[in-house]
Amino acid sequence: MADATGSLTILHEINFALQPRESVAIVGASGSGKSTLLSILAGLDTPTSGTVMLAGTDLFKLDEDARAELRSRQVGFVFQSFQLLGNLNALENVMLPLELKGRNDARAAATEMLRRVGLAERLRHYPKVLSGGEQQRVALARAFVMQPALLLADEPTGSLDFATGSTVMDLMFAMNREAGTTLVLVTHDREIAARCERQLRMEAGRLTEA
Repeated sequence: MADATGSLTILHEINFALQPRESVAIVGASGSGKSTLLSILAGLDTPTSGTVMLAGTDLFKLDEDARAELRSRQVGFVFQSFQLLGNLNALENVMLPLELKGRNDARAAATEMLRRVGLAERLRHYPKVLSGGEQQRVALARAFVMQPALLLADEPTGSLDFATGSTVMDLMFAMNREAGTTLVLVTHDREIAARCERQLRMEAGRLTEA
């Protein structure tokens, strides 16, 4: 990557593989490159060199539209800042990715997924009237409703208090097990990281076993 002063190397010699259904935590200090790595794994950022294979496909041999299509079928996202659309209610936020894929059952599938995360009574509520924990549960429902092979979670409890964050993480891990999804979780929280099957540490752009 580059900035105003020229080339800026953020990641160095990253080489790892994910097994189906595996849960992996990536830990490290702020600025170590964790979120950049997650963006590259999703094909949102383009590395200057290297290969990312997703479902047997080299992401960076695809054009941007093809990457977006593959991502929509294979990858779910949960962010610290929820990333809900404020002009859509909870049900509409979860329906949106299904509607974009032309699913005729979008409303029923989204309703069931919101029921699964405990928000059956909040379908018509907009993000601004939902608590942080409720917004993150809507985000979980939106991620899992597409039945992704890979879930990328970037500091999913970073905007939540301890008790709410614990509840959200319990739900995320339970849904992940039920769906058989591969999970990559970026977190500062060692207790959350310890719940994953494998832990990797990012230090100054290099990834090692924690």
